[in-house]
Amino acid sequence: MKSNYVLILMICLFISCKNNSQSKHTEATKIGNLYFSKVDFTKAKISSEPYSKNFNLHKDGYLSIVFTLEQPLIQSLRELAPDLSEEDLLSKGNFQFSFVVDENIIYTENLNVRAGTRPLKTEELKQVIPLVAPERINWWGWYMWQRFMKINGGLDAFTEGNHTLSIEIRPYLRNETLNVGPILAKGTIAVEVPKIIIDETLVPVQNIQPGSGWEISNANFNHKKIEALNRKIAEGRFEDINGIVVIKNGELLIEEYFNGATRSSLHNARSVGKSFASTIMGIAIEDHFIKNEDALLKDFYDLESYKNYSVKKDSVTLKSLLTMSSGFLGNDWNDESPGTEDKLQSSDHWVKFTLDLPMHDSKVIGKDFTYFTAGVNLLGDIMHNLVPDGLVAYADKKLFAPLGITNYKWFYTPQKIAYTGGGIELRAIDFAKYGQLYKNKGQWKGLQILTEPWVAKSLAKQVSQANAGIEDGYYGYLFWNSVYTVNGKDYEVSFCTGNGGNKILIFKDLPVVVVITASAYNKPGSHVSADKMMVNYILPAILDEG
Repeated sequence: MKSNYVLILMICLFISCKNNSQSKHTEATKIGNLYFSKVDFTKAKISSEPYSKNFNLHKDGYLSIVFTLEQPLIQSLRELAPDLSEEDLLSKGNFQFSFVVDENIIYTENLNVRAGTRPLKTEELKQVIPLVAPERINWWGWYMWQRFMKINGGLDAFTEGNHTLSIEIRPYLRNETLNVGPILAKGTIAVEVPKIIIDETLVPVQNIQPGSGWEISNANFNHKKIEALNRKIAEGRFEDINGIVVIKNGELLIEEYFNGATRSSLHNARSVGKSFASTIMGIAIEDHFIKNEDALLKDFYDLESYKNYSVKKDSVTLKSLLTMSSGFLGNDWNDESPGTEDKLQSSDHWVKFTLDLPMHDSKVIGKDFTYFTAGVNLLGDIMHNLVPDGLVAYADKKLFAPLGITNYKWFYTPQKIAYTGGGIELRAIDFAKYGQLYKNKGQWKGLQILTEPWVAKSLAKQVSQANAGIEDGYYGYLFWNSVYTVNGKDYEVSFCTGNGGNKILIFKDLPVVVVITASAYNKPGSHVSADKMMVNYILPAILDEG
């Protein structure tokens, strides 16, 4: 579902950001021309009086930085590369921000070259940059602070007690190599982190209630790890977590709910729903309603009757839509793309919107990964038109009923067709059934719902995601692949993922399926939080059987 904020944030991390992993800060400088303000910048203009010398991380709602340059940024960039034109300098450089906590460099970000207006870089000396506000603001400084705090170690550095935060600003230029200039501004503020008072009854491991539909596991796990995780959730360190379900050896090991959710709660796991399109496609192929995934898009639509027809579009296959490598000019990770999910859902006819899109000039079909939700909706439309009684009835008969899933809800297109781009709602305990189906190689209680070869292809590393900035990332048939490292050992995992921090994780060499449901929609760091929950708490708890 509408996940641009989170996905754009992810791309920024791969392209523009650098984490220095708490290296000790030794550079000496007497520069002290950066100041902090706690003024509500939405209501009042920030002036030199009064600047703030301290900040309460939990109680103060606003924080901005103010500094005055000796010369416009463009002049400092020119000193790094005198031979480049102004346009080249602005396309290759910007400010670099370093966040230093207690004299340790926690995070350094080379600000994206598109951040900030041209006058800000070429004319202005005084810079006022909002960082903290109670609600999200459409300002690059707010997003940078979120990346520092939630993704790159800020929250971990600000433990309970008193700290110092220094921010250092330099010019950077990325030409053939990264070139960083001297400090332009620096300032320090005292940061107080008070103890978070929580309801202590939320900390103990929750007892599994009867009627789950699962056999209950007697396997041991580290309760202290799960209690430590529960405390972090209660403190809000991991935001808007709704449920955690762990299946081990096909049995229910852990089932916990938070923030008002219960076992009966239907949860919108957003793009987790994409994977269900892959599942139903596999069933429809086995039932011979679709020949195979190599079938061409032109076999289902008269492509020449839509806008921007090209011969290249004739080569789009169902497989390329399943692997996000169709070559359409659509990219959910780029707001400027003509084919984002937001633009799709703002149109009257979602299939027509997609088929009207042009093809990308250089993308290779079946090879170049681009996150393209609109293409997944095409798969749903194709299946709806081919299977008996439409997509919803077919999915219920062939997938949900055999799994014993009766309580669920689809999201629909304007044409009243189930939307396979995301948004299907299930209970967390039923998302776990879906994950276990893949762990069982397509079987559920002796019934082969999905063929074993389709499961293998779906979870395989079909397409590299390196071209999209995800080094060592691979995509299957609407499933992701990754590795978690715990105590120096790697654990391969295939997973579904959705905006807000939602996950269904199917481990390759562990008899484990994990479901995390969360509603931190469009909040920076939601996926990183889910990964930290897995690496620091859930996996260690499962692996420790003592």
